[in-house]
Amino acid sequence: MQYIQYTTRERIAYITLNRPEKRNALNHDVVRELQETFALAENDEQVKVVILRAVGDAFCAGADLAYLQQLQHFSYEENRTDSQHLKKLFHQIYTLKKIVIAQVQGNALAGGCGLVNVCDFAFAIPDAKFGYTEVKIGFIPAIVMTFLIRKIGEAGARKLLLTGDLISAEQARELGLITALFPTETIETEVSSFAQQLILKNSAQAMSTTKQMMASIQELNLTDALAYAVDQNAFARATTDCKRGIAAFLAKEKIVW
Repeated sequence: MQYIQYTTRERIAYITLNRPEKRNALNHDVVRELQETFALAENDEQVKVVILRAVGDAFCAGADLAYLQQLQHFSYEENRTDSQHLKKLFHQIYTLKKIVIAQVQGNALAGGCGLVNVCDFAFAIPDAKFGYTEVKIGFIPAIVMTFLIRKIGEAGARKLLLTGDLISAEQARELGLITALFPTETIETEVSSFAQQLILKNSAQAMSTTKQMMASIQELNLTDALAYAVDQNAFARATTDCKRGIAAFLAKEKIVW
């Protein structure tokens, strides 16, 4: 990998953006390497949680502007293919079978803020800034808005996407973009500790199914959503994890997942 570091430790996969000289900006190769490493984590049976983090002062500045300028010379079909490439990454993270946590040690802008948004949890330092700045350069936040509206609703998304203004980490937390804030000195320890709580206390199978349901159920009307929920509920009762969990609870035994 040229731009991404991938390591595993204690059932956690660490995916690290490593392009600090470009503020970890996204281009075709960065997106491809992210796709590859997330696939590695998803298929690794020893991995239960994924932490997405970055090297340097910025988490991710969004699209590499030099790369965007290059794309202006592409045909419509070529640009559409490139857009599909980025869409695939966001959808991959959003629907990944493993829990994904963003560890945000610096500013997350435009597509970088989109990366944070599609993670299941996001923890940031107080000094980090967030925003979707596309409209300020004549571009549009097309792919990221699909996930942002789902997460914080239309009113909050309109304010962020149409103004292009940056917000503080505290404001991002109030909107629901960020789960919690931690000091720079302790964020790595705090995020790892949170991940270990998920690993030890929760069933991977149950978390995965719950995550997949949340991604799917919003696309259904109420009747279809409830029918889908009934099917999943019935399926879950027969899983090995459910049987283990209920048996341990009734026997007053501590279960370590």
